[in-house]
Amino acid sequence: MNYDDFADLYDHQYDVYRDDLHHYARVGEQARGPVLEIGSGTGRVTTFLARRGVVITGLEPSARMIDRARERAARDGLQVTYVQGDARTFQLPERFDTIIAPFNALMHLYTPNEQLQALENIHAHLQTGGTFTFDLYVPRFGKPNTVRHEGETFHGPDGHRTDVFLVQRHDKPRQHITTEYHVDTTAPDGTLTRRHYTLTQRYYTRYEMEWLVRFAGFEIPRVTGSFQGGPLDARSDVMVFTTRAL
Repeated sequence: MNYDDFADLYDHQYDVYRDDLHHYARVGEQARGPVLEIGSGTGRVTTFLARRGVVITGLEPSARMIDRARERAARDGLQVTYVQGDARTFQLPERFDTIIAPFNALMHLYTPNEQLQALENIHAHLQTGGTFTFDLYVPRFGKPNTVRHEGETFHGPDGHRTDVFLVQRHDKPRQHITTEYHVDTTAPDGTLTRRHYTLTQRYYTRYEMEWLVRFAGFEIPRVTGSFQGGPLDARSDVMVFTTRAL
C-alpha cells in the first residue's frame, strides 16, 4: 500500500490512539541506549517517547508519513531522527539496545520470506541481548463483503464532515485481510467528495509468530494479551511480544 496517500486519514483515525503508548514508553525508558521504531508512521509513538527523554530513531517507508512526523516533532520542540526505509532491507550504521514495532507494523509483510527477512534484519541491528518488542492484533474480523460505518466521523473547523466507511475481504489461505476505505467528505454547501484507499494486512497466530521469532535468532518471546501484561486469552484484542537477540 502507498501510505503517502493515506497519511492524512491515518492521522485522523489513530492520532488519539493511546492504548500502547505507556507500554512502549516503559520499554524506551528502560533501554540502555538508543531505540529504533519500525514503521514509525506520522510519529505518534516516537514523539511520545522523545518527550520522556528517550533517544529514538523512526524508520518509515512513506516519505509523506515522515514529513508529517517531522512536522509533529518540530511543533513539540523535539529532536527525533527519521529514516526512510523498509524493514526488510534498511541498513543503519549503529546497533540498537532496543527495537520496537508498534501498532501491527509487522502485518505489512505478506509472505514468510518477507517476514523472515525483516526479522533477521531487525536482529542484525540489535546489540547482543538487545530487546525487541512489538504488538499484533488478535485476528477477529467483522462481517466481510459488507459496507460498514464503525463510528469514524470527523468534523473540520470549517464545517466539513468526513465519514469513513469500509469493506473487508478475507483471504484465509494467505491470512490476508484487505480493507477498502471509502472516505466521504461533505462540505457545508452539501458537496460530496469521495476518496478510496485499500489496506492489506497479513495477520498471524501466536505460535506462528513465536516460531518465526525463534527462527530469526531471538529467544523464546514473552507473550501477553494486553499492554499492561495480562495473559493472552479468548478476550484479548492484542498480542504483545517481547524477546531478546541471542
